[in-house]
Amino acid sequence: MGFTRAELEAARTAVVADLVGPDTRLLFVGINPGLWTAAAQAHFARRGNRFYPALYRAGITDRLVDASGGYRSDDLRHLLDRGIGITNIVARATARADEVTPEEFRAGARALPGRVAALRPRVVAVLGVTAYRIGFERPRARVGRQPEDLAGAQLWVVPNPSGLNAHSQVADLAAAYREVAIAAGIAVFDPPA
Repeated sequence: MGFTRAELEAARTAVVADLVGPDTRLLFVGINPGLWTAAAQAHFARRGNRFYPALYRAGITDRLVDASGGYRSDDLRHLLDRGIGITNIVARATARADEVTPEEFRAGARALPGRVAALRPRVVAVLGVTAYRIGFERPRARVGRQPEDLAGAQLWVVPNPSGLNAHSQVADLAAAYREVAIAAGIAVFDPPA
């Protein structure tokens, strides 16, 4: 499935609902939805995004989820049953993350503790150290477990899965995501061969 340029531009006004269930143990926090994600109404939907390949390679999912045309009901159920939740720091869809302003990052970071308190995950994993540094005003933050918790949840920063993040390969993403899944109490599968 593909989207026309007009459909993608129209997605700038769309909101992508959080993917959360009653037993969210690990809440991934993206930067903001891309236009493809907003059009598909599925997180990390753009082909080439490495989020779902990393989840699969980390043993968090038992299959490779393809959200490019929206979630299939069995994939959505699998993510929720595994205790995986997904939200964003900023709700506004953009073509690129650099279209998000620092104030939007800070406002999103200020709102996040309320969502975390309501969901009560064990672990919150912010996807991207730059977004974390700006939003949480921690200019020296590094990837990994943060010294403070967030609304009672362990707070981690893990690499961003965007294809534009050349610093991390799928294997690096998978290792970081597996670590936060284990910290959240999610039983991981053996990684695929």
